[in-house]
Amino acid sequence: MKKLLKIYENKAPEIVFNWKDPETNAEGWTVINSLRGGAAGGGTRMRKGLDMNEVLSLAKTMEVKFTVSGPSIGGAKSGINFDPQDPRKNGVLKRWYSAVAPLLKSYYGTGGDLNVDEIHEVIPITEDSGVWHPQEGVFNGHFKPTEADKINRIGQLRLGVIKVIESPKYSPEVSRKYTIADMITGFGVAEAARHFYDIYGGSIKGKRAIVQGFGNVGAAAAYYLAQMGAKVVGIIDSVGGVINEEGFSYEEIKDYFLKKDGNTLVADNMISFEEMNKRIWELPTEIFAPCAASRLITQDQIDKMIDTGLEVITCGANVPFADKEIFFGPIMEHADQKVSLIPDFISNCGMARVFAYFMERRVQMTDDAIFEDTSKTIKKALQNTFKRNASKVDVSKTAFEIALKELI
Repeated sequence: MKKLLKIYENKAPEIVFNWKDPETNAEGWTVINSLRGGAAGGGTRMRKGLDMNEVLSLAKTMEVKFTVSGPSIGGAKSGINFDPQDPRKNGVLKRWYSAVAPLLKSYYGTGGDLNVDEIHEVIPITEDSGVWHPQEGVFNGHFKPTEADKINRIGQLRLGVIKVIESPKYSPEVSRKYTIADMITGFGVAEAARHFYDIYGGSIKGKRAIVQGFGNVGAAAAYYLAQMGAKVVGIIDSVGGVINEEGFSYEEIKDYFLKKDGNTLVADNMISFEEMNKRIWELPTEIFAPCAASRLITQDQIDKMIDTGLEVITCGANVPFADKEIFFGPIMEHADQKVSLIPDFISNCGMARVFAYFMERRVQMTDDAIFEDTSKTIKKALQNTFKRNASKVDVSKTAFEIALKELI
């Protein structure tokens, strides 16, 4: 696996597009790792301090993810080095998408990512730049549909991603009008843990869980874990967190979800970040869902959780471990050898799978059909991993071997 991984990591990307904003100090990159299948896909993120290497690593991650979620295309990513809290953000995004529009028309498909919203920013701004849909390039480059078929499938994709969830089975509160895009990634993170126990042995019911991050992914993961009967014992995000060693009830987790302020946890009994960061890693837990930013988790934190009974890690963040390597650094390898580590390209593939699902011809647009499709995709990937290696360790190593053999 490591030999294959080195070949894959060291292969230069096919296309690197670099942009410098004429009106601010913003700088952006689109990195297309390959045009496998005639196209490439990956979201757009914005954060202060971002560089091209971060974008490259995420593009390679997307390519691996597509081996699970489909379609069979190359990986790509866009990133803008700019403060997302700056009031000039909207202008930066408009100029960025105008510059990258020719790629989006031809062979590149994008979406939302860190600090860039799919529904309120990506879709309307790309439309203003003359792009039918941010995934138009994938249609043109990979599917090569007729004009009529492209119109139908783009319409299906446009409606599907922003579809309001109608079923109380998937929405914390139907009247709040949460969309598929709001919930699907966190749903997949929780489903990955549930499927893990079903396939490798055991049950998720009664298992204690820690969730890191309380944005769309972390909050939804916590909600669905609690709905499945897991006991969320701790939530930590950038402003602090909450702990209940007996496990918060489903209603309490639902209440935290409904009260969150954007991507921030809101709680009357909020513990400071400093105190949370000391206490949470030593809580007895079986499930850990890192759903915050990339490259945060240290080996010390992993070891503390292992000492208190950690069994499975289901990754909501891409590359959550504080390794410098693109994929399989020493912290990730250490975790993979000690516990069951479900890699990000399986556990957080929900949004990528939704895109792939709606790109197909005339699919069902019901909540059950959409969520079940993501669940089945994750289950199949874990079953394939189990067939190759039934051990509860080296899960990520095995999953990477399967994916890399498809790509190299």
